[in-house]
Amino acid sequence: MVPPADPRRDQLALAIQKIVDQTPILDIHTHLYDPAFGPLLLWGIDDLLVYHYLVAEAFRYLDLPYDAFWRLTKEQQADRVWQVLFTQRSPLSEAARGVITTLHRLGLDPRQRDLPALRRWFADWKPEDYVTRCLDLARVRAVCMTNSPFDDLERPTWERGFNRDPRFLTALRIDPLLVGWPDASRQLATAGYLTSSDLTQASFDGSQRFLHDWSQRIGARYVMVSLPPSFAYPDPSVTSQLIEKVVLPFCRESGLPFALMLGVKRAVNPALALAGDGVGRSDLTALQNLCAAHPDVRFLATVLSRENQQELCVIARKFRNLHVFGCWWFTNIPGIIEDMTRTRLELLGLGFTPQHSDARVLDQVIYKWDHSRRIVAKVLTEKYLDLADAGWWPTHQEIQRDVLALFGGAFETFCGPSR
Repeated sequence: MVPPADPRRDQLALAIQKIVDQTPILDIHTHLYDPAFGPLLLWGIDDLLVYHYLVAEAFRYLDLPYDAFWRLTKEQQADRVWQVLFTQRSPLSEAARGVITTLHRLGLDPRQRDLPALRRWFADWKPEDYVTRCLDLARVRAVCMTNSPFDDLERPTWERGFNRDPRFLTALRIDPLLVGWPDASRQLATAGYLTSSDLTQASFDGSQRFLHDWSQRIGARYVMVSLPPSFAYPDPSVTSQLIEKVVLPFCRESGLPFALMLGVKRAVNPALALAGDGVGRSDLTALQNLCAAHPDVRFLATVLSRENQQELCVIARKFRNLHVFGCWWFTNIPGIIEDMTRTRLELLGLGFTPQHSDARVLDQVIYKWDHSRRIVAKVLTEKYLDLADAGWWPTHQEIQRDVLALFGGAFETFCGPSR
C-alpha cells in the first residue's frame, strides 16, 4: 500500500530550491581578472568559443592542422569552433551547452546561429558594466582570481598599482616556483631576492621574502599550486624541498592556507597548447603526510581524478586542517559533480565547499553556477528529505545557514579573516 503524500515534502523541496537559487556565492577559484587588467579579463562570444575545453572538443572534427588553427585570428578560430560544434552538431557536451545557457540567460537566441549578430551585441558593452551584468546574473558576490607574480603580462599592473574592484579577491599562484625552479630562480634573482639558483638556506629565505612581499602586495587569501599525479611528500625532489623549506614556513608565519590542486598531467598533447593537458590518479599519501606533519598549517585541496574523490574525503575526515573544495576541470561535469557532492555530504557533512567555477572567461560564471546550483539543490533535497523521513524537519533558517556555508561561508571560516 502506497503511503499518503505528505505536502510538507513538496514544500521542503521547493524551499530548498529557492534558497539555493537565491543565495549569493563566493566563487573561491577562477582565472578571471579585475577589469583594471584590461585584455587579461576575457569575455564575450569569441572568448567563450575559443575556451580550451571547446577547442579540444572541436579538434575531434576539424580537418585542420594544429599549427594552422593557432595561426588564425581569435575570431577565425571562433568561427571554426562555432561551425563544427554548434552548426554541424548539437551542442550536447557540458562546455558547449554552457555557451547556450550563457547566451540564453543574457537574453540572446543562439538558435538563430547568427554569430556576427552575437558579436555586435557584445561589442556594445563596456567591460566594467558587463562584469556587473554577469556577476548579478550568476548571483556571485565575489570571485577569487589566480594571480601569478611570475606572469610578465599580469605583474606590471600590480607593480604600478590600481583601484581595486572589491568583488575580485586574490590568490597567490606559485606553480613556477615549485615546478619550474631554474627559471623561477632567475626571475627572483633579477628582482633581488636570490644570489644563486642552488637550493641553499639563502635561496629558501629569499623565496620566502618573495612570497611575503607579493602576498602583501596583492592581499592574497591563500597560496596555491597545481601539481602532477606523481607529486610526493616528503621527497628529495626540488618541489618537495621548496614546499618544506619555503611554502610551509611562509604559510605558518602568514596564516595563509596552502591550496593544492592535484592530478594534472601537463601537455600530454603539446600541439593543443592550453587544451593539451590531461589527468592522472594522484597518490594522496603526499597530502595525508602534509596534513599530519604540519597540523598548524591549513590546507585546501581539490583533485582532478574521479578515482581520488572518496580517499580525499576520508583524509579530510581525519585532519581538520584540510578543507576540500570544488569539482576541478574534468570533474566539472554534471554526472560527476552530483556524485562528488553526494559523497562529500555523506562523509563530511557541511565542512567543505562543493564547487568553484574555475571560470577563465567572465561569462562562464553564468552557466557554471546555473548548472551547479541545480545539482547542489537536487542533492541537498535528497539529504534533507532523508532527514525528514528520520524525523528531523529542517527549518527555513537552518537551510539558509547550511547553504551559506556551502556557498563560501565554510571556506571563509576555514581561511579566517583577511589580512
